[in-house]
Amino acid sequence: MTARPESPTTVHDFVGIGLGPFNLGLACLTEPIAELDGVFLDAKPAFEWHAGMFLDGAHLQTPFMSDLVTLADPTSPYSFLNYLKEKGRLYSFYIRENFYPLRVEYNDYCRWAADKLTNVRFDTTVTEVRHEDEDGVYVVATAGGETYRARRLVLGTGTPPHIPAACEGLGGDLVHNSRYLGHREALQAKESITLVGSGQSAAEIYLDLLSEIDVHGYRLNWVTRSPRFFPLEYTKLTLEMTSPEYVDYFHALPEDTRYRLTAEQKGLFKGIDGDLINEIFDLLYQKNLGGPVPTRLLTNSSLDGATYDNGTYTLKLRQEEQGKDYEIETQGLVLATGYRYAEPEFLRPVRDRLRYDTHGNFDVARNYAIDVTGRDVFLQNAGVHTHSITSPDLGMGPYRNAYIIRELLGSEYYPVEKTIAFQEFAV
Repeated sequence: MTARPESPTTVHDFVGIGLGPFNLGLACLTEPIAELDGVFLDAKPAFEWHAGMFLDGAHLQTPFMSDLVTLADPTSPYSFLNYLKEKGRLYSFYIRENFYPLRVEYNDYCRWAADKLTNVRFDTTVTEVRHEDEDGVYVVATAGGETYRARRLVLGTGTPPHIPAACEGLGGDLVHNSRYLGHREALQAKESITLVGSGQSAAEIYLDLLSEIDVHGYRLNWVTRSPRFFPLEYTKLTLEMTSPEYVDYFHALPEDTRYRLTAEQKGLFKGIDGDLINEIFDLLYQKNLGGPVPTRLLTNSSLDGATYDNGTYTLKLRQEEQGKDYEIETQGLVLATGYRYAEPEFLRPVRDRLRYDTHGNFDVARNYAIDVTGRDVFLQNAGVHTHSITSPDLGMGPYRNAYIIRELLGSEYYPVEKTIAFQEFAV
């Protein structure tokens, strides 16, 4: 919907900066609340979520109920099921008997929701956030010259692609997995391709490249520092860790304990779908019937260094368990090395109002606030070190948003669950 120009005298209850699935969900949930006036700003021209990974058949790792709104408000008109109904695909989805939406379908659903909203502004790049102490108002400046004034902020800028230190400034045409689809054809024209990483995205890319290895004739390597290709742990009692009780338990732990657990729990939200692992093995088995396939799967191998010269990358690897160094050469390089939060530069003028822990990361309060008052600036995602695996989980997004809305309003608009788990996490 077309938005009216911002009045310089308007003071919103809050401004949301960034529009990924979590802040988009907050926009959907706050749109019908007359007592709450918010606006959401995003630099992109339209909603887009990992478009570089829209591989055929790629799907979410969480069920359709983990949409933008359902777990906070099952009656919301912005639900995934209502999207299917309006698109004329509800019965097809029912007959499909698969709870997991396709990734491209989820992106289209989010665009559908964004198009219905009056409180979102795309093509709006935030350049600076200031705080006016006299009025108690945040002033959000944009590249287009407009300013937005609000009493509170909700940060949802997401996590940008992570490039390992060994590959920073390396040169050449290396590709992060977030841009894979746009570079697939150029990669497949090379004599060799090496994929680094071992999460879901890496597995999807490996399967995609392996499926056409005999068509294009390249050599294909898959390198991971992990001891094996870990499946995503998706058993039901483990899923209870995405619960209010586990957030309470985890958040109350000492900081060093939380950081240790964060490193140990990666397999709970960064593993590979078990069916995909089996599909890869079955394809390897099938293709090897005609003779050895030119592909290598290398585990326990950390990327310690890299050079680029005349169209060829030399990767310096270390087999961690053996303590041995080795090298491989490759023309194509795909880094499926995930995403890592970076504090936005536009927050620099208000850093003195934000709280940090001893590791230099945001000290995220239980209510998702990161400012010194504990009630003015809220953070979406980027809180694995304080809220555990619930932070990036799509299904916990509506819970967090219901919690934040309660903080913004001062009263509970959507019921905020307190107990859902059968197990006890704390003594």
